[in-house]
Amino acid sequence: MSDSSISKFFEKSRKERLDVVANFANLTSEELEILQNDNGGISFDKADKMVENAIGTFSLPLGVATNFKINGKDYLVPMVIEEPSVIAAASKGAKVARIKGGFEVTSNESFSIGQIQLLDVDPTSAIQKIKNSTNEILELANSKSNTLSKMGKGAKDISCKEIDTPSGIMLIVELLIDVGDAMGANVTNTMCEAVSPLIEKITDGRALLRILSNYSTRRMVKAKAVFEKESVGGEQVVDNIISAFEFADNDVYRAVTHNKGIMNGTIAVANAVGQDSRAIEAAANAYAAQSGKYRSLSKWSKDDDGNLVGILEIPLSVGIVGGIANVHPVAKVCTKILGATSAQELACVMTATGLAQNYSAIRALSTEGIQKGHMRLHARNLAAAAGATPDQIDEIVQKMIEEKKISLDRAKELLEQI
Repeated sequence: MSDSSISKFFEKSRKERLDVVANFANLTSEELEILQNDNGGISFDKADKMVENAIGTFSLPLGVATNFKINGKDYLVPMVIEEPSVIAAASKGAKVARIKGGFEVTSNESFSIGQIQLLDVDPTSAIQKIKNSTNEILELANSKSNTLSKMGKGAKDISCKEIDTPSGIMLIVELLIDVGDAMGANVTNTMCEAVSPLIEKITDGRALLRILSNYSTRRMVKAKAVFEKESVGGEQVVDNIISAFEFADNDVYRAVTHNKGIMNGTIAVANAVGQDSRAIEAAANAYAAQSGKYRSLSKWSKDDDGNLVGILEIPLSVGIVGGIANVHPVAKVCTKILGATSAQELACVMTATGLAQNYSAIRALSTEGIQKGHMRLHARNLAAAAGATPDQIDEIVQKMIEEKKISLDRAKELLEQI
């Protein structure tokens, strides 16, 4: 079995890092070439077919987080993000979690929710008519996807709910669809549009919006990890982290930043493997406010031995088939590096990465502060922006940190003095 616990991975050259990743994931020479291509793996011609009014492409850094053990399996986790310290923090969090066995993660089946907004109906009468026609509606929906039907998946159930609006009562008809290893947006929308005329005929109503909900509460993922007390920094640090969590759980201003840190990990993986990051964040933020108050997505406590226990539960709609994941060359290679063979496995890795990142962030905040490591990496970016060569960067960074003057102007001044 491959081991993701790689000593001093950050000190290796690019070639050495690529060799490690290639061996871990059994990458071909062609796949390695895609990673080495500095245009981000996508030509303008391909970009022009993906979006309207294309004028170029935009690359972001791609790295891998090490040390992850999830449900007994080792992973190298590809992450795309421009923010310094995130990949290092996720790797560090995974390393500490690994001591107690790594992350235990469970994931629901991949059920998508499609919504049909029905107007101009008597809700009570319409609901009964829809219930009486459930089989007919599901049969029509499933006729729109031979693939899902052959797999025993597809539309499984119909439910209705009334909502009270300034314009009056509306009836919302919801399709529950097992989309398998796809994110499922396209097939969900297709099925909703297909059954809308039938529902109109059955109820004498008028269907308006017909679209999936990105609030994927039927695709919940729950990650848990135990962080050894001594490795965290002792009993006081454990207690400090729990106090930091309680701050986030009871103050919306802190909760937003706390949850943003979780998303630093989860969304960086989503970016790498071609997922819909906007849908993921929207769902997570809605879930954070499910109690009526925006709160922490993660929960932190300690066990009977005083070890720190972290839990992260989020709705997560992802897929390994269809969408950009099967179109973008780098996303395809990153999916192979990750080695996830199902949408549920991918969701487990993304949630574990969010929890690892959250651990490292609140531990840093609870001890030396977030800026110590973050500003060193920021200083490197400033030195590079000032025009320093790779051989000059370390000297400039060290001087700025010693002086506690980390700015682009100071980097330029120090560069002139070399």
